[in-house]
Amino acid sequence: GAALSRPLIGLISRMVEQKGFDLLAALGDRLAALDASFVVLGTGDPVYQAFWTSMAGRYPERIGVRIGFDEPLSHLIEAGADVFLMPSRFEPCGLNQMYSLRYGTLPVVRAVGGLADTVINYDPGTRRRANGFVFEAATPAALFDALARALAAFDKPRVWQRLQGVGMRQDHSWHQSAREYVRMYERVLKLRT
Repeated sequence: GAALSRPLIGLISRMVEQKGFDLLAALGDRLAALDASFVVLGTGDPVYQAFWTSMAGRYPERIGVRIGFDEPLSHLIEAGADVFLMPSRFEPCGLNQMYSLRYGTLPVVRAVGGLADTVINYDPGTRRRANGFVFEAATPAALFDALARALAAFDKPRVWQRLQGVGMRQDHSWHQSAREYVRMYERVLKLRT
């Protein structure tokens, strides 16, 4: 019962420093103290694999971990989680945050590369059309703060649904890019004639 009422944070990634796994490991037990459950899928650095395996062993009702890669499971996590976590140190484009937005799973991301381009931070003080939670500094504290902000918003169903709606209406498909290219070519052709 309690497990189902808690928000579910999904994490699907190579378990490496580039993906921010050092920040997560530095938080350690503070992650389990959040009022949330985690489901983690991935493989990579043995240090981070061991960290998550031991966390799952200590907090079995809060943390589920699968070491390895499993394509069908990754889609279930993307669609079934409430929050999708991508604390990357660098991320040229990032696709998972786009999938998660499409599923109504709100991303918590670091403000880098493609993540910064697609995720707009929710700030209760402004009326900006947000679709997730962004943190700037590559520090455990900044990551923890972003997770805490996401969980605070999750407790306000109307706010949460509004954020989901913004994300689900965004068009990150190739149709949008293709339309832009067609317009650009039409402009270029007009200039040449």
